[in-house]
Amino acid sequence: MNGAQDLGGMMGFGPIVPEPEEERFHAEWEKRALAVTLAMGATGMWSIDTSRHARETLHPADYLASSYYEIWIKGLEKLLVAHDLVSPEELRQGRALSPGKPVKRVLAAADVPAVLARGTQYDRPAEAPARFAVGERVRAKVMHPVGHTRLPRYVRGRTGVVERIHGVFVFPDTMAHGKGEHPQWLYVVRFGGRELWGEEADPVLSVSVDAWESYLEPA
Repeated sequence: MNGAQDLGGMMGFGPIVPEPEEERFHAEWEKRALAVTLAMGATGMWSIDTSRHARETLHPADYLASSYYEIWIKGLEKLLVAHDLVSPEELRQGRALSPGKPVKRVLAAADVPAVLARGTQYDRPAEAPARFAVGERVRAKVMHPVGHTRLPRYVRGRTGVVERIHGVFVFPDTMAHGKGEHPQWLYVVRFGGRELWGEEADPVLSVSVDAWESYLEPA
């Protein structure tokens, strides 16, 4: 969807100021926000793509006025309410008003390091050959889905070159909405800066984007 989260290539937001690598949190509550979000993701009640979509569907004014982990918490609240795990009134009061409901799995504290190190496998066996080859020119489709997508708005309609083929992976656009995995080939496509932003762009600038096969068409 074309939401406030899709800021790539937009002007007026100021420069990106990198922070020291060791500065991962700015307050103690942010650590808890990360922990709670990961713990709820581990229950299997929703996918990572569903979680991303919940954050993306925050009102633009709310999204842009919120810090990184505030967005995480607000997205998590939407999911908890949608799955009837908490009620809006419980969120308002900040306490449980009824017994908790069971979830599919519970992530024990002692298991966290091993679970995070293992990660989640999203690659799948190929059922057909890749449509595009490394070095081939492709065009990102002009598309404006109302649901989740991983295709940045600023590359739509632009021509790039396939520089790598990752393999076949779960398709996030369907997973976000509980419509199944529908695995597709995933490519790295490199777009020139001038292709994206015109003749005034840095001539040596390029941007590489991960793009699923259904996002692309022959150039």
